[in-house]
Amino acid sequence: MQIAAAELFLARLPLVHEFETSSHRKSYLDHILVRLTSTTGAVGWGEIASPSGPFYGPETVESCWNVAGEHLLPMLLGAQWSHPRDAAESWRRVRGNEFAKAGVDMACWDLWATETGVPLAQALGGTRDRVVAGVSLGIEPTPATLVEQVAKQVEAGYPRVKLKIAPGWDVEPVRAVRREFPDLDLHVDANGAYTEDPDHLAALRGLDDANLTMIEQPFAPHNLLAHARLRRTVQTPICLDESIVDLDDLRTALALQAIAILNIKVSRMGGLTTAVAAHDLARQHDVPVWCGGMHEFGVGRAANVALSSLPGFILPSDVSASEKYYARDIVTPPISADHGFVDVAWKAVGGGHTVDEAFVREISLRTMHRSAGPSR
Repeated sequence: MQIAAAELFLARLPLVHEFETSSHRKSYLDHILVRLTSTTGAVGWGEIASPSGPFYGPETVESCWNVAGEHLLPMLLGAQWSHPRDAAESWRRVRGNEFAKAGVDMACWDLWATETGVPLAQALGGTRDRVVAGVSLGIEPTPATLVEQVAKQVEAGYPRVKLKIAPGWDVEPVRAVRREFPDLDLHVDANGAYTEDPDHLAALRGLDDANLTMIEQPFAPHNLLAHARLRRTVQTPICLDESIVDLDDLRTALALQAIAILNIKVSRMGGLTTAVAAHDLARQHDVPVWCGGMHEFGVGRAANVALSSLPGFILPSDVSASEKYYARDIVTPPISADHGFVDVAWKAVGGGHTVDEAFVREISLRTMHRSAGPSR
């Protein structure tokens, strides 16, 4: 297979409800969409779901725009490859920049599945007809308003809710939610905001009585030793997110016994290729996995659904309906959920959802075109 042309679209969508984490608050998202066209005229789409600022990780929308447009796409254009796993060889010399790589890798998988005539889930090795969806809720002004937001998601049928926490916003709001929803599958995500300060450790240990499914990424990404120490002092399983960027990170965390659950994010791990490999490795070590999200638009959300159909994804994934975050998505039909379940697109080739290209161009702040010949 060979790519004849590539386009980038910096698209903006407003969120239906503002979202706050331990680092910042946002009311809209800018994501980069990748459109690849093969020499046969087939099209594949990917999504670079990087945050705008360097808070979740070091990459930003601007850095991804530069790396994808000036390095990854020129390296990919004209290269010959027979499978998406081989396409990454074209940009092997580029270090880091996993979000940028993820969008291009995703587009290669979508293109290959489309040309091969198979659903993306089948191409990845999926086995499920539908996946269990969860939702992620940000920090709210008060515990009472958080409880109100949780109630809306429970009413919508979602069986799992993830709460963002930060020092000073942890034990009290979590207990308030647990009092109202004693049987809800509930977990918390700190995005690395805690340290081994005694007050921080006391708060994390204080979450044990909330009967949480997991505490996700309490400490900084590279502090695997702190995660290993915390695992020995709390009953709640420790899940790693930002700490696991590649397979070597996962092998190290397993060796240190710093991980009980793995959050696999396509964006964080450089694409579907590494995500599938991480799923396979975690499964070998009996570590349950789930698919985390970056508030993806429909392209990335559809890829997450396909990935979540793999057998090792036994926990609810962040693949909630498009309407949870966006009044209008960029794909048709939009991703929908029915009583907490999202159907896997087995009846269509590729990602299974059609990109509304006219709408994408309407909401794009800028575009870039690259071709196998001179760029323009």
